Amino acid sequence: MGSFLSYTLIGLFTGAAYAIAASGLVLTYSTTRVFNIAHGAFGMLFAFVYWDFSQRQGLPAWLSLVLVLLVVAPLVGVFVQRVFTKGLGSAPVGVSLVVTVGILVGLIGVATQIWPPAARSVPLFFAGHMITMGSVIVTYHQLLTMVLSGVVAGALYLLLNRTRVGTAMRASVDNPGLLQLYGGRPQVVAAMSWAIGVSLAALAGILLTPVIGLQYYDLTLLVISAYAAAMLGRLTSLPLTYAGAMGLGLVQSYAVGYLPTGGDIAGLRAVVPTLFLYVVIVLMPQAPLRVGQVKGLVAVNVPSFRRSTVMGLVLVVVALAFTATLSGSNLLLLGTAATYAIVMLSLVLLTGYGGHVSLAQFTFAGVGALAYCKLDQPNLLGLFLAIAISAVCGALVALPTIRLTGLYLALSTLAFAELMDKLIFQASFAFKFNGTLPAARLSLFGLQVSDTGAYTLMMIVFFALAAIGVLAIRRGRLGRILIAMRDSEVACGTLGLDLRWARIALFAISAGIAGLAGALFAGLRGTVGAQDFQFFSSLLLLLMAVVWGVTSVTGAAIGGLFLMYLPVAQSDHPAVAGVAFVVLGFGAVALGRDPNGLASRIFASGRWLNTRLYPLLAERFPGMALDRDDGDGPPPPYPDVEGEEVAGDVAAAH
Repeated sequence: MGSFLSYTLIGLFTGAAYAIAASGLVLTYSTTRVFNIAHGAFGMLFAFVYWDFSQRQGLPAWLSLVLVLLVVAPLVGVFVQRVFTKGLGSAPVGVSLVVTVGILVGLIGVATQIWPPAARSVPLFFAGHMITMGSVIVTYHQLLTMVLSGVVAGALYLLLNRTRVGTAMRASVDNPGLLQLYGGRPQVVAAMSWAIGVSLAALAGILLTPVIGLQYYDLTLLVISAYAAAMLGRLTSLPLTYAGAMGLGLVQSYAVGYLPTGGDIAGLRAVVPTLFLYVVIVLMPQAPLRVGQVKGLVAVNVPSFRRSTVMGLVLVVVALAFTATLSGSNLLLLGTAATYAIVMLSLVLLTGYGGHVSLAQFTFAGVGALAYCKLDQPNLLGLFLAIAISAVCGALVALPTIRLTGLYLALSTLAFAELMDKLIFQASFAFKFNGTLPAARLSLFGLQVSDTGAYTLMMIVFFALAAIGVLAIRRGRLGRILIAMRDSEVACGTLGLDLRWARIALFAISAGIAGLAGALFAGLRGTVGAQDFQFFSSLLLLLMAVVWGVTSVTGAAIGGLFLMYLPVAQSDHPAVAGVAFVVLGFGAVALGRDPNGLASRIFASGRWLNTRLYPLLAERFPGMALDRDDGDGPPPPYPDVEGEEVAGDVAAAH
């Protein structure tokens, strides 16, 4: 009985901390319509700031807490709203997800750069003071956390429902224009919401740090528990959010206390919040479609089949020249870049064309690698089977969430990725993938490609073939359906298009492409394991794809090279390792509203040279002018713009 009470108190303490974090998440979303995936990263960052004030600078704990919660965190929240998330609530859900994921990665980079890895500890509040009830001990820190959670929940409820400021907060998301007509200031209200939300994230991080330690990733990803509680409250109900957080804390505590510590289900204890999140998302009522104006994105050029084939051949020829001269270690790096580029191709199809954000693409690559290793068929048949298994896995992920869109669909992929990471990849029963699995090099028609240079060249050939296939899909009927679905699901619904099965097919094809990358990567490395496919890598992959252009094949190719170089740069320059995350994260924030990325700007500079600089030079130096065939130039940008052209895409898809 004593152990049960102890686990109950621990669960109430954990749930109280989750409730504080989830309350801030609900406040931010319900008033600005931005789901802040970086909520946990803010808690992590300000836990480090509190440690710096209280332990490194020697300030009193109460003063450090006041400075963090009432000065630093609110100012950062206002800055983030003004600079990064202003107007993000009216943008497509995928854009807000990318921006907040970018903030998450950028904040991890800031923390690692300012506070390099080292052993740090934060003492409990009122350390040494406790209440003893028989065999049960309750610390003042636990009591303080539970009291604060109730105070926060009650204060936020009163703020939103009983005050003029709360009414303005709710009105700012419902109709900011009308609020402004009545003398309200929507941007001030949004800044206030972010200030309070970031402060609550900081409070939750500070309260949890003495228990779980001051770690970059543990504190950041622990907010998944807050996601689960917030989802139970449908991101609007504070009472349901509070109840869900407390219940989740109890379930997690009982799981830690009573589930076996060894065996195949040992990992279940660590993923109780994630499992709870996935179940809540799947069982939620269907999210309503967004209504409003049909509006599309100005997309990059879609080359013809002939042009894409020629460019693929050029890429292979250039790769042949490189693979003939690079050393073995550099060939492995180039092959890794090809792996990343192929996985990014799957995002081009899923996110760039379909408009769905997936946070589990590296997980699908891991499924492909695992299938390739265990099938023990290092030939084209084994490769195709690995692709098929990954595609089936992608379809199974999409099937339970067939009625979900946008935010809920993206969070379901995040939950799936962590479940696979903790329950399958790192479990001994999953074909011992938690260790290392041997993988043989692929053979083509009986000829094994054992040379590293030849194998790397073959991977680039597969990338070129996959890219040609993705572009062929974009030019076909399915591609037009995907673009129409991305631009306006409401318009598609009015024309009678059933997008559910199109979404399942999209996820299946995308997962199959990622599985191809994983299988080829296994053959390249010779041995693979779960550590090669951790779900956090999917976040970095998404950001790099957005930075270079998630709507273009060129962006995938360049993004693969830069993602390969990211750990190399961090290893070569450990003193500035965090800067790489900062550049990647906040670069994605800057380009999040332009999914065409840097690749489109490179193409735009080429068109500027062709249309502006060349005529100027030809006029000034007539003798140097070259004959040009204007009819063979690059096609004009694809007209995914507002109005009848997008409606034409929808009608053509129908």
